[in-house]
Amino acid sequence: MNCRHCQAPLRDVFLDLGAAPPSNAYMTRDALRAPEVHYPLRLFVCGTCRLVQTEDFTTADALFSDDYAYFSSTSKGWLAHAARYAAMVIDRLALGPASHVVELASNDGYLLRNFVEAGIPCLGIEPTNSTAVAAEALGIPVLQEFFGEAVGARLAAEGRQADLIAGNNVFAHVPDINDFTAGIAALLKPEGVVTLEFPHLMELVEHGQFDTVYHEHFSYLSLLSVARILAKAGLRIFDVEQIPTHGGSLRVWGCLDGAPHVERGAVAALLAEERARGMAGDDFYRGFQTRAETIKDDLLRFLLKARADGKTVAGYGAAAKGNTLLNFAGVRPDLLNFVCDAATAKQGKFLPGSRIPILAPAALSAAAPDYVLILPWNIAEEVMAQLDPLRASGTRFVTAVPELRVR
Repeated sequence: MNCRHCQAPLRDVFLDLGAAPPSNAYMTRDALRAPEVHYPLRLFVCGTCRLVQTEDFTTADALFSDDYAYFSSTSKGWLAHAARYAAMVIDRLALGPASHVVELASNDGYLLRNFVEAGIPCLGIEPTNSTAVAAEALGIPVLQEFFGEAVGARLAAEGRQADLIAGNNVFAHVPDINDFTAGIAALLKPEGVVTLEFPHLMELVEHGQFDTVYHEHFSYLSLLSVARILAKAGLRIFDVEQIPTHGGSLRVWGCLDGAPHVERGAVAALLAEERARGMAGDDFYRGFQTRAETIKDDLLRFLLKARADGKTVAGYGAAAKGNTLLNFAGVRPDLLNFVCDAATAKQGKFLPGSRIPILAPAALSAAAPDYVLILPWNIAEEVMAQLDPLRASGTRFVTAVPELRVR
């Protein structure tokens, strides 16, 4: 395989998690009687451009199907994050009724609902039918397609260029990142702005966040690699923010090369920090496999001891990162009885690979388990606040990443 950005041959393995099914391929009860497809889950780092990326075995349309079960609005914290972003960017870019906002991978309308309420024309581009229908119910126009250069050019030719393009947690999800970025360049107005949010590779490595690796994440991004990718499409970065979402993310502000936006000092400062930490060389990427295996082993020891001691353990959050962790560790229902999730689209189904049943959160109150393993550790505080009444019966909360913690 060659690098999906610069086409250099890929030789250096960054992480090997064995084989697993797609992390959002939740199973029905009937599906339990059929074989389950597993794909190798292995990452390489490009020795030329330093893009960390999956080894490809499947296609985007197989991963992001019409019944895609991830709905962004399930998390109140994420809704609040989206509302803060919308208020900030409307003010910073002076957006109004004459503006046009486009969101790439608009999901269920969690973000664009804020622009609709502000009276700002917008368009969502979302390939999965289940989430697009939810967004349309909020009055958000949605184009149900995968975004790329052809779509961007077509919309521009129709007079639908964007003052703002928002891409929250989509840049890492596209298999052809060059085509996707070229689409952004085609769709922007001459002075338009694109913001891209994605988990920061620096944080992933330094905090052992290997469970954010799954087939739907095709790329794992640093500012160094993103600057190169955008430059190839005629775009440049003029600002960057480090934000706490997903265990540490970047919000990159970009524009066309000829746009007048002045580059802020944060860009050069973060590029210098990444170089200082070794992200332009080889050493930064070595040894991550050992860290992942240590986290896996610590979780398994905890679950095995809990079972030996006669303790019950349930999970919370049927999240993609949880599926990566459970499948890498080989956890099955004998060690984790069930997982609860607030998303009704997941309830009554089973986690891919581990086949652990997914129940409504009310099941936790009925079972009063000794421990609740919070799989989406990035929203652990939000989850513990919601489940705080369980503490009265002695329930303790557990997170496994970046290290095992019981509280």
